[in-house]
Amino acid sequence: MKKEYAENLLKKTKEDYNKIAPEFSATRYQTWKETEFLFNDYVMPGDKVLDLGCGNGRFFEFLEDKDIDYIGVDFSEKLIEIAKKKYPKIKFQVADALNLPFPNNYFDKIYSIAVLHHIPSEKFRRQFLEEARRILKPNGFFILTVWETESKKNLNLFIKDTALRLTGKLEKGDTFRPWGNKDAERYFHYFSEKELTKLVKQTKFKIIKQGVTTNERGNKKNIYLIVQK
Repeated sequence: MKKEYAENLLKKTKEDYNKIAPEFSATRYQTWKETEFLFNDYVMPGDKVLDLGCGNGRFFEFLEDKDIDYIGVDFSEKLIEIAKKKYPKIKFQVADALNLPFPNNYFDKIYSIAVLHHIPSEKFRRQFLEEARRILKPNGFFILTVWETESKKNLNLFIKDTALRLTGKLEKGDTFRPWGNKDAERYFHYFSEKELTKLVKQTKFKIIKQGVTTNERGNKKNIYLIVQK
């Protein structure tokens, strides 16, 4: 994917989430219970924890009873506004995941739930991971999830975007998903587990654990990785 087109997609994704923020947040008021173990098993008292791509801050629910120093960041100003209203005493701020405003070796744990699949191009996905690694303390943990490919559900979307892939604008695994009646089609990159682990290893993280989470209804799955600096 050409850099200019990828930059436009980043800008578009931010605009889309600002546009749909109230409705999106209203449908994301609950945490994903199937991911709770990712928070319970790895956070320790006194940790500095970053929620990278925190959206409306809903995953803080898993952490609010723990003695930690938490901060949530997102590129959507509107979602950060919602997070601040929901948790007025908690630190939230707008930040670019590709250029984070934190010093090297700062956080003990970084969580990024359902974010990386919004980053267009391998170049920017590597930058996302490298930036997370930069601000993570030595031996710190980075816990991330991405949507698992739902081949039947997304077949029509992949077919629809074939023309863009033929022009070289989109790559294998790239698609857009419309949001309701809004003029917003969010960019997604659907990873295979093999592709994701390969990318993470290229950025010098050590993979500690990986797998797939499934919700109670069995209709939503996420690939998860626990990696260490």
